[in-house]
Amino acid sequence: MTEAMTYSKAGVDIDKADAFLKGIKDLVKSTYRTGVMGDLGRFGGFFHLNREKYQHPILVSATDGVGTKLKIATLMNKHDTIGIDLVAMCVNDIIVHGATPLFFLDYLAMGQLHPEVATQIIRGITDGCLQARCALIGGETAEMPGIYQEQDYDLAGFVVGVVDRDRLLDGSEIAVGHRLIGIASNGLHANGFSLVRKVLLEAGQFTVWDEVPELGGPLGLELLKPTRIYVETILNLLRDFRIAGLAHITGGGLTENIPRILPRSCQAVVHRQYWTRPAIFDLIQQRGNIPETEMWRTFNNGIGMVVVVAEELVNEVLHRLQAVNEQALVIGEVVSRNPDDPPLIYPKEL
Repeated sequence: MTEAMTYSKAGVDIDKADAFLKGIKDLVKSTYRTGVMGDLGRFGGFFHLNREKYQHPILVSATDGVGTKLKIATLMNKHDTIGIDLVAMCVNDIIVHGATPLFFLDYLAMGQLHPEVATQIIRGITDGCLQARCALIGGETAEMPGIYQEQDYDLAGFVVGVVDRDRLLDGSEIAVGHRLIGIASNGLHANGFSLVRKVLLEAGQFTVWDEVPELGGPLGLELLKPTRIYVETILNLLRDFRIAGLAHITGGGLTENIPRILPRSCQAVVHRQYWTRPAIFDLIQQRGNIPETEMWRTFNNGIGMVVVVAEELVNEVLHRLQAVNEQALVIGEVVSRNPDDPPLIYPKEL
């Protein structure tokens, strides 16, 4: 007689999933803010938008993942910060439009549900949501044997924020003479890891446990530094200063992300010699013999966010950033652009 088959025997354990969901409820509730309705476990997440706070509310949304940085977390069996990366990659994309994050949802797919690993991941997501002042109101945890190996998983995140129409930032106010202020990154953030792994790990040069003197510790811990969340900092600036534009420096680096906010008549001039790149970028470039142009179009190279302001505001904005413990400095300026000119240039070093 054929053995009776169950979903669990096929690789999906519903009872384990139910127990996991119950175990993370308090973590999720810790992120709740005004506007959250209902509780975890419904078919959808509810959020009440208080329209009295806004004249003409615009909802701004973004979705992103963490990419192959997940492989580093798996190699180190350290999964408590990767969720911060997930939140950061999403909320930083909407804060550049002036939008306050309201709520977040996550999607976690695993080859096999390991509750202790999944709980670490959710803990990181809740930490990120608390930093960004947004509520985690729902998500999905899927066991997918046959698609992922047992130890593998993938993450995706979704955020919705709000901004009043007259405070929406789209770069249209950027003008010739404005200055570019760079706010420091926390290392690689969550971009370029396919190249990083190819150069540093797959070539056999290092393991994640190797102590690298120029990094001051194990390579893996450097690679797992969580992406900076700039929400509190940017909201602080927007409250008191007229910001002309903001760019989140992710995949594509300064080379491709600053042009996304520039008017056609403007060109950004970035002076690379104005700041010192963190050591991890030099290590990657040297070990991989990576061309300079490739470095600048792949990685953030030490700048995680760019703020565009009028020249007369530069000193005040820098003082404010210093007051909130940000490392920031002027990295360039906006000049006029001819039709055939590139939108961004790196002039030769002085």
